[in-house]
Amino acid sequence: MSTTRNSPEPEKIRHMFSQVATNYDKANSILSLGIHHLWRKKLVELSKAKEGDHVLDCATGTGDLAIEFKKAVGFKGEVIGTDFCIEMLASAPKKAASKKLEIRFEVADVTQLPYPDDRFNIASISFGIRNVNNPVKALQEMARVVKPGGSILILEFGQIDIPALRSLYHIYSEKVLPWLGGLITGQKKAYEYLQKSSASFPCKEDFIELMKQAGSFDQMDFTPVSGGIAYIYKGRVK
Repeated sequence: MSTTRNSPEPEKIRHMFSQVATNYDKANSILSLGIHHLWRKKLVELSKAKEGDHVLDCATGTGDLAIEFKKAVGFKGEVIGTDFCIEMLASAPKKAASKKLEIRFEVADVTQLPYPDDRFNIASISFGIRNVNNPVKALQEMARVVKPGGSILILEFGQIDIPALRSLYHIYSEKVLPWLGGLITGQKKAYEYLQKSSASFPCKEDFIELMKQAGSFDQMDFTPVSGGIAYIYKGRVK
């Protein structure tokens, strides 16, 4: 399996997200019926984040996962949320402040993280790894900045195993999701891309193979959520 994929160039991805940023949260809540918040809570639970931990959330977008982590690590802990699209980060500081949570938000590319080795206990990325041209490099960078024995957590869409659910979700994701996402944001093509990238991205054992290619983990596993609409992957850093 190749470590690179035929995904759009980084500048095209950045531009696409800059166009949907303003209505991104609204679209997510409507399109997922709010379930994506439960998936992020599950990821934090699986991470075993504890009081005082240092966490890096990559492709943080509007900061939802960073906020969940900050709740877990508390006042003594540190959370930094990064994204390579500055427009996506625009609402994140205010959202965190409204919950009285102190989180740093910085512009950074997950394939070129500006942090020293062994800086964090945990690094995460939700619904972002499939938009990276070289996901293996992203995994290696996330592992580099995490201490040995620390964890990398990835939340990403996948393909459903249950036939009846798969058929229904296929209709929703191919027909309804792009139309509704376009209606909310005015960017139908962006949601067509997001749907197609979700349907084709490696999941389950295939994504574990990408993690193995990274050569950075001594333990790897995955947990399906909502019947396999999405998966949470966890790797322990060597």
